[in-house]
Amino acid sequence: MNIQEVLAQQVKAAVSSLYQIELPTVEFQPTRKEFEGDITVVVFPMLRFVKGNPVEIGTQIGTYLQEQVQEVAGFNVVKGFLNVVINDQFYLDFFHSILDEKDFGYVKDISSDAVMVEYSSPNTNKPLHLGHIRNNLLGYSVSEILKASGKTVYKTQIINDRGIHICKSMLAWQKFGEGETPESSGLKGDHLVGKYYVAFDKAYKSQIQELVNGGVDKEQAAKEAPILMEAQAMLRKWESGDEATVALWKTMNGWVYRGFDATYKNLGVDFDKLYYESDTYLLGRDVVKEGLERGVFFRKEDGSVWIDLSDEGLDEKIVLRSDGTAVYMTQDIGTAIQRVTDFPDIKGLVYTVGNEQDYHFRVLFLILQKLGYDWAQQLYHLSYGMVDLPSGKMKSREGTVVDADDLIQNMEETAEEISKELGKLDGYSEEEKKKLYRTIGLGALKYYILKVDPKKRILFNPEESVDFQGNTGPFIQYTYARIQSILRKANFDTGALGKDVTLHPKEKELLKQIQLFPETIQLAAENHSPALIANYTYDLVKEFNSFYQQVSILGEPDESKKQFRVQLSKKVGEVIQSAFRLLGIDVPERM
Repeated sequence: MNIQEVLAQQVKAAVSSLYQIELPTVEFQPTRKEFEGDITVVVFPMLRFVKGNPVEIGTQIGTYLQEQVQEVAGFNVVKGFLNVVINDQFYLDFFHSILDEKDFGYVKDISSDAVMVEYSSPNTNKPLHLGHIRNNLLGYSVSEILKASGKTVYKTQIINDRGIHICKSMLAWQKFGEGETPESSGLKGDHLVGKYYVAFDKAYKSQIQELVNGGVDKEQAAKEAPILMEAQAMLRKWESGDEATVALWKTMNGWVYRGFDATYKNLGVDFDKLYYESDTYLLGRDVVKEGLERGVFFRKEDGSVWIDLSDEGLDEKIVLRSDGTAVYMTQDIGTAIQRVTDFPDIKGLVYTVGNEQDYHFRVLFLILQKLGYDWAQQLYHLSYGMVDLPSGKMKSREGTVVDADDLIQNMEETAEEISKELGKLDGYSEEEKKKLYRTIGLGALKYYILKVDPKKRILFNPEESVDFQGNTGPFIQYTYARIQSILRKANFDTGALGKDVTLHPKEKELLKQIQLFPETIQLAAENHSPALIANYTYDLVKEFNSFYQQVSILGEPDESKKQFRVQLSKKVGEVIQSAFRLLGIDVPERM
């Protein structure tokens, strides 16, 4: 139990004893630097229940705490703020209790209720790009945070492997590819297929211009361009099961999957279960028909089926076209139900999808609730903003997309340049250097993206992200490496912990920060926000560096203090490593 939990109970007991009132909640905040204290009880919210002067109320509660609670060493009241001083022994007892705890902060008793997290879910007509990187990093990190909070988690994606956009790449390869393969071209499969998606768009625009030059209206030309009509014909062949078309589809998708797998491996993300739109696009139609019979949906005069969500502040939404074919919403309804059928322990689904789909998911969740599924109350759209570069927005059809593989490579090269400038790699082999550049580069990329609240748009600056100062991945990695250096230099038994140590204020601040880690994991899980973990870690590292600069560690003559400070440093390193594991970031032993 952390000090906030201890005090919450005792403040309620104080109010009950002093005023015979049951206080529902207690509000805390960090004590301001200019006042003595470790944690502050905010008295003002109590005035709704306890009538009187806030200073007097604070003083009476403070006196009760000092007399009745052994952890409280003193207090002072500033206006409506009760600043409580906690004794050293509380923090020393806490530190002893976690000293040998592996993965401190992680919940060890895993819940039988599972959550499925969907992320990535790319189209098979082009490589992954910068937007996919944010999606993958968020989905993977939220999965790991939910696991650490005590949930069973299944990581999944649905691969968009069918439709007109896939046929565009296939047709362009047939027309212009001359049998080119990943092996013959030396290109990753997803890059090769993406090359022909761009080639299709180029040919399509050229044909539109030819038609316009011949006097055809531009809007009509866009519909009648021969290459588009060929792609539409190819899609009809695929849907009818044409053998040659399906064989080409399987071949080109196979190239893409191998390319995706390589990118996922480089990025450090994985999945437990894959779904494919080619398998799921017919799902949901039977559910809609059953819902129609129950009155959840209604049929219009043209035969199309809709749901009316106007009472929920939305509008009418189509779920089946007049010809009986499904829309994306229908597929998503069916896929959600299929997932819970496949994994009966699922009690919630998290969809990692950009904020342009906010409305879609509001509708989806409402429909599933109206269909009567209990788990539909536990659906969450992990909505996130776009990622921009200083050079501007990405456009995949024009071939100007910021490719994920290129960006990862660029981050390694940027880390190499900056590391060489700092000159900290003496004694490293070339292989060790290469591994370190990768660790720093990927750490910089992941941290820069994950430290921002998911809902916010990001302007990603690669050079800024690899800075070894400030709120960056490399700054935190460097601090971890510094701690490992201290541990290597400690020429005594670091397993022994000094007793009866009087805490330096900086040691106390560090222990207070460490104590917040379990609570931060739970908050990050509840809010589906890796940013809370990232910024907690930065605060911990800042606190450690302040401690490092002001308190002697290995140079401390008192053996008990030296042992304690080494062990404290070690625990800080362990928490950094655990926190960064939740973000999918590695930490280097040396830098």
